[in-house]
Amino acid sequence: MTLATQNVYAGLAKKRRPVIVRGVRTPFLKSGGAYSELRDHELAALPLRHILDKTGLPAAEVDLVTMGMVVQDVETTNVAREAMLTAGYPQTTPAYTVSMAGVSPAMGAMNIADMIALGRLDVAVAGGSENFSDLPIRMSRNVRKRTVKLATAKSTAEKLKVLAGLRPTDLIPEPPSGVDVTTGRSMGQACEAMVRRFGVTRVNSDEFAARSHQLGGAAWAAGHYREDVVPYVASNGREVSQDDSMRADTTAVKLSRLTPSFDKDNGIITAGNASGLTDGAGALLMMSAGAARERGLQPLAVVSDYFITGVTDMHTEMLLGPAMSIPRLLARNKLAMDDIGVFELHEAFAAQILANQHALASDKFARDELGLDAAPGAIPLERLNTWGGSVALGNPFAGTGARIMNTAARRLHHDNARHAVVSTCAGGGLGIAMLLENPDHT
Repeated sequence: MTLATQNVYAGLAKKRRPVIVRGVRTPFLKSGGAYSELRDHELAALPLRHILDKTGLPAAEVDLVTMGMVVQDVETTNVAREAMLTAGYPQTTPAYTVSMAGVSPAMGAMNIADMIALGRLDVAVAGGSENFSDLPIRMSRNVRKRTVKLATAKSTAEKLKVLAGLRPTDLIPEPPSGVDVTTGRSMGQACEAMVRRFGVTRVNSDEFAARSHQLGGAAWAAGHYREDVVPYVASNGREVSQDDSMRADTTAVKLSRLTPSFDKDNGIITAGNASGLTDGAGALLMMSAGAARERGLQPLAVVSDYFITGVTDMHTEMLLGPAMSIPRLLARNKLAMDDIGVFELHEAFAAQILANQHALASDKFARDELGLDAAPGAIPLERLNTWGGSVALGNPFAGTGARIMNTAARRLHHDNARHAVVSTCAGGGLGIAMLLENPDHT
């Protein structure tokens, strides 16, 4: 191959690099608040509409929309489709919803990155949304079974026979439990098991949680979120423009007074050092580098690589996705921990982050569970979630994934860093790590 031909291929490859051009999100609000008036797809539609407003991109130029959601309404199982139509995208634009627990929005973004690199599309939007104010609350299994039988019962006698099998307790509504089917544990209980395995302490958890709140407050005060968080105006005219679960003035001492939530006798996880259930949605505009250049849009980050994994032991590693995926991602790209200037990890619990830090620093864990010669080391705190994390800002499950990807891209420029790693744990023992690069450094 001649040098000229090599240059042509290199130019084509560079043109097809998948890039994040812009991200937007709604404020993350406590459940039962302003978003109570919205259905799932209506909340999800907000960032899909705002991403067009912020960039001036015509909706008709979007080739695909993906939307992650964890707790879905059966009437809008493809919430991405309903949301993009509500947001004013053409009916001819395809859309699909990703359901992969907390890694759902990242999975959509990674799928889009692959399609861009392969030349399948040039412009797409990846998002994530969660509305716990509009939960799909079911009736008991006995009511559901007998409702199905009622549909086929022909006579009044047959219908009365079906109804006779109901008990008064069957009529109590059943909200989603949040319990993992395989292990029978909630995420909090699963994290307490990680606490016991890795020796995480209550003091360190409260200190990390206070750090998250303080950094989140400082980031808001410094204006880091101002460009990307679009205010929501409720039907009563009230405008909400900032995340409302953050307590910038909290301290580890204040948090130490709270009682454990999942293990009353020996647990360390409390309402203060865990992320709260919040409502919110976010979206990322992704393009090929060539398409962005043609439109005069400056990319925030290049999506260079990603790694998807499951944990080895669901009972003691449920939320260990970052420790399972980050070392492998770094090894595959011949990068060390010191090469990464920005880390954005989802903080389901402060203790979950600390357990992952223990695993990342353990050579034994690296050898036994990852097949690596040595551990990459713990993430330096001065590079981790420096604009606050989920413990402070809130955790609308799939909405969180969109937030941390955009924050990592923003921080690349703010910190003048070359590489960023985004990583998320998820229910079901899943995890991802994504490698982003600053286009100004490539």
